[in-house]
This record gives sequence, structure tokens and C-alpha cells, in this order.
Amino acid sequence: MSARANALAVRTEIAAPALLRALNGISPEIFFTAAAGIPETLKIRHAVRRVYRYYEPWAGNNPERWSRAGDLFAGPVDTRSFGRGVSLREALFREVEAVTVTPVAGGLVIEVRGRSFAWGMVRKIVGALREHDAGRLSLPELEAAVRGRRRLTLPLAEPERLLLWDVVYPFGWEHRWTGPNRHQRRWGQAARDGAWARSGIVHELTDPGR
Repeated sequence: MSARANALAVRTEIAAPALLRALNGISPEIFFTAAAGIPETLKIRHAVRRVYRYYEPWAGNNPERWSRAGDLFAGPVDTRSFGRGVSLREALFREVEAVTVTPVAGGLVIEVRGRSFAWGMVRKIVGALREHDAGRLSLPELEAAVRGRRRLTLPLAEPERLLLWDVVYPFGWEHRWTGPNRHQRRWGQAARDGAWARSGIVHELTDPGR
């Protein structure tokens, strides 16, 4: 899994602008975009909301079927069918705000929002949407598992397409990074060039018309 947004807590006397410059010098692959002072009692894991996005390549998917299945997850979700390493004896619920499915060029973007999730939960949700679209899982069966009335064994979607899109905390960001610096710009250009080259190579190897 990759992350567009995450947070790091440090104890330091360095002023925020200098701290952001120093942190952004660690690696060009990591961007520290903002900083804020927080009380030591605040636990960085206690976010108000986490937003994940999963990028599902187009393979004849039916967006309407995906959306109908995603709508069932709004509310408390029993993690026994949708998590890894979860005790099966007692129901453990996580509150999901919404699961939305948006068609885009080349596939679907599945966005999952909630305060916290069990390990592997987002990938299991995507696996459930795939099963429904394939006709192997009905909406009543899925709803029963979501509400804890039955157990399902679901496939786990691939981790490479999952992105932690946003993390919201009960405070505002006070200082913004004015970068990127030259190392980050160089890395970004190389990443774009590499993605373009890989896409071209795959197309050359798999295009049936060649």
C-alpha cells in the first residue's frame, strides 16, 4: 500500500519551517507537506477520519453493481468477514462512513471512508464488491455479513492498487511546505518517465495486433 497522506509525530525545538525543510531532505520519495504543534497527550493514531482509494482496472466491470454493493457498507461493519487476524468469537464492529465507486478512464476508483479500519479491511471490501459483480455473492448475503448475521470467506484484493488518500485530525495544519525541492522534482520527473516507459513496454508486449 502507498500513502498520499500520513502523519509523523516528533518532539523537537526546531521551528516548523526549518523542520519541514529538514524532513524533506531525508528522501526525495517522501514529501512532508505541512506541520502543526500538538499536545503530547494527542495520540497520532486517533484520527477523525481516514480515506482510502483503491484503483480497480477496467475488466468489464459493472459500476452500478459495484455501487449498490458499496452502499451496504455505510454504518457499522462486522470485521469478522472483512478483516484479517480478527477474533471470530465476538463481533467487532468498525463504523464506515461510505464506500463510493467512481468510473474513470481505465477503471474504477473505490473510495472507503471511516475513522478506523481492521487490518486488511479495505482490501476485503474490494474483494466483496468483486464477488458481487461476478455474480458469486448476492446483496442479501453481503448485507448479512456486513451486519454480523453470517460469516463470509472473501478474497483479499491486491495491495499494490491501494492508496491511503487522506487522514483528518482534530486540529488544523499551521505551516505549509513551499517545496518541492530540486531532488523531489527530479524524482517526480523520473517516476513519471518510468511510468510512461513501463506502460509502453507492456503495450508492446501484450498488444494482440502486433
